[in-house]
Amino acid sequence: MFGMGMPEIILILAIALIVLGPKKLPEIAKSLGRGIAEFKRATQEFKENLQVDNDLKEARDTIREVKEDLEETVRKSMTESTAGQEAEVVSEDVTGDSKESVEDKPQQETPSKEPAKDA
Repeated sequence: MFGMGMPEIILILAIALIVLGPKKLPEIAKSLGRGIAEFKRATQEFKENLQVDNDLKEARDTIREVKEDLEETVRKSMTESTAGQEAEVVSEDVTGDSKESVEDKPQQETPSKEPAKDA
């Protein structure tokens, strides 16, 4: 434990027995054992909490990286889409032809099947 040999431990126990007495020594040893066990438990919990904190940090970093990659992909997509639209507009200006989309064309009125009312 602390680099002590057997003779040193026997000497310490003999001094403790003389100082504390035969009735108090078992109680103190029991309390010391409980304290050491509690210390080990607390140390283990602390290690587990550190591991959980590290895992959370790694997860947060991974989420941040995925978010940045996604934002970059969206930016590239938007840039390519905008560049394609600008090229289409330039080609329309050069040729003089206008490519109207379905939304840009006026809708034709369909004749109504109801008879016209004469007023």
